[in-house]
Amino acid sequence: MPAADRPIAPDLPPPPAASFASDNAAGVAPEVMDALVAANAGPALAYGEDRWTAAAVADLREAFGAPVEVVPCWGGTGANVVGLASVLQPWEAVICTDSAHIVTDEAGAPARFTGATLVPVPHDDGKLRPAAVAPYMHWRGEVHHPQPRVLSISQVTELGTVYTDDEVAELADLAHAHDMVLHLDGARIANALAASGSDLRRSIRDVGVDLMTFGLTKDGAMYGDAVVYVQPALAAHAHLVRKQAGQLPSKARFVAAQISALLAEDRWLVHARHANAMAARLATAVSAIEGVTVRRPPEANAVFARIPAAAVTPLQEWSFFWPWDPATSLVRWMTGFATTEADVDRFAAGVAAVIAAVRA
Repeated sequence: MPAADRPIAPDLPPPPAASFASDNAAGVAPEVMDALVAANAGPALAYGEDRWTAAAVADLREAFGAPVEVVPCWGGTGANVVGLASVLQPWEAVICTDSAHIVTDEAGAPARFTGATLVPVPHDDGKLRPAAVAPYMHWRGEVHHPQPRVLSISQVTELGTVYTDDEVAELADLAHAHDMVLHLDGARIANALAASGSDLRRSIRDVGVDLMTFGLTKDGAMYGDAVVYVQPALAAHAHLVRKQAGQLPSKARFVAAQISALLAEDRWLVHARHANAMAARLATAVSAIEGVTVRRPPEANAVFARIPAAAVTPLQEWSFFWPWDPATSLVRWMTGFATTEADVDRFAAGVAAVIAAVRA
C-alpha cells in the first residue's frame, strides 16, 4: 500500500466534530442566532441609531455598574485598533508583552493605524510585570524617546494564564502614577471571569482598567467585538477613530443584538465556564497518555502540551490544530462553548492512537 494511503495509526477514530484549533472555529450560539433573526424584522436606522444598540449599551453599563462608553466594532483586531488609536498620539508608545496579540497576530495594524510605537517586553508566563515596564519610565519627558502612554495586557493571556485582580491593579497603579492608561485586550474576558468566579465590576472597573476590548466572537457571537471605555472621557474621539478605521458597522443593530443576547442571564459566562471545563477534561485525558506533557493545568480554555515531534503532522492531518512552538513540539488545543465531552474524549483517543503509532 502506498505510504500516502496507509492509515495514520491503527484504531484511529474518526475526527471529532469540534475543532480544537481555535475557539473561533465554533458556529453561533443558538440564542445569538435567535437574536439576529429577531433584529432582522423590519428596518432600523443605521450606524447605531437603533434600539438594539441603545439596549446593548444599557446592558453593558449595568454589567459594569458604571456609565461606560461602548463602541461596537467588526472584530477583535479592529476593536484593539480603535481603542488604542483613540488614546494615543504618534509620538507615544504602548508597552506590552512580546507575546501580545497586538504584537504577534495583528499584522502590525495597531502601529499602522495609531502611528505610535509598540514596545514589546519579555513576558512572565504570558503576563506583563511591573519590573519589565519600569526601565521605560525614564523615557517620559525625554525628547529622543517615544513617550510611554499605554500599558496593554491580554486577559486571558496568549499563554492561557489569567491575571489575578491584584496583578491587574498593580499594573493600573503603575500606569496611573505615570499619567498612562491601562488597556485590556479582552478577547477571552468571559473565560477569565469564569475561571476566577469574578465579574466585570470587581475585575475590570474596580482594579483600574481604563479601556478594554470586550470579546464576543470567541464566546458564541457570529462577529463583532466592542471597545468599552471604563473611563468615558477617553472616548472623546472614539467614534471618529472607529469610522476612519473602517470599524463602524452600518447595520450596527446586528452587533448590538448579539451583545444583549450573550449578556442576558449571564449566558456569556455559562458558555465560558463550559469551555473552561472542557479544557480541564482534555488536559486530564491527554495527561494520561505516554509521550504527552501538559505544560500546566489549564486556567481557562487553552491546553498547551508537548508531544513527540513525529506526531504533530499526523495529528494535524487527522484533526487540525495550531503548533505553538514547533522547535519544542509545543502545541495548543483550544476548547469553546460548543465543545462536547464526546469531542474531547474522541480527540484524546486520537492523540493516544497517533502517538502510540509514532512511538512504536
